[in-house]
Amino acid sequence: MALKSLLLAAAELPHTDAPRDEAPKTVPARATPSDDEQALIARCRAGDRVALRTLYEQYHRRVYSLTLRIAGPQDAEELTQEVFLKAFRGLANFRGDAQLGTWIYRLAVNAALSHVTRSRSKYHVPDEVLGEMPAPAAPDGDPRMRQRLEAALGKLPPGYRAVLVLHDIEGLEHEEVAEVLGCSVGTSKSQLHKARARMRELLGPELAAERASRSRTPGTTGEKP
Repeated sequence: MALKSLLLAAAELPHTDAPRDEAPKTVPARATPSDDEQALIARCRAGDRVALRTLYEQYHRRVYSLTLRIAGPQDAEELTQEVFLKAFRGLANFRGDAQLGTWIYRLAVNAALSHVTRSRSKYHVPDEVLGEMPAPAAPDGDPRMRQRLEAALGKLPPGYRAVLVLHDIEGLEHEEVAEVLGCSVGTSKSQLHKARARMRELLGPELAAERASRSRTPGTTGEKP
């Protein structure tokens, strides 16, 4: 769906079932929107299409990255458009108890996790999609390692995948992750620890095999051909 069509669709959507800015009591104290965010929200609520476009352009890449890494590439763009439709519609009920970005992250994670639950589709990120994505940390920027990291990420349970993407790739602090996921900070830390451990299990055998292969290759460990 093109941005123009998305804006038109948002203008026509009813507001009766808009998502509210609510979270469980276990979520820590929240940061509230800045003055600039409040001004942008007010303009969006008034139907200012320039403001709606600004919001879309500001968060599109991060929302797409989240939906792609949690739900896979098959429906990532469609899920991204769904998130922004919900965001445009939900701004009428957004109370400002959280930062705008946190609220949008929450919509994106919820949409992606719901999609995974519904579809159970196989997660696979093609190489051409990898080139367009923000890269997870990889030793020396090794593209092969990046592909392995993405493949291992796709094998994680969706909940582990979400916390790992939010913390290690998107750079959110545990307090922010807890707010997005609607859990305690302790749960966020525990889930991240388990997710990292599972990633090490998934990557370990392949990395060990690669190291063994290099050690047998002449010239890689000081041996002469």
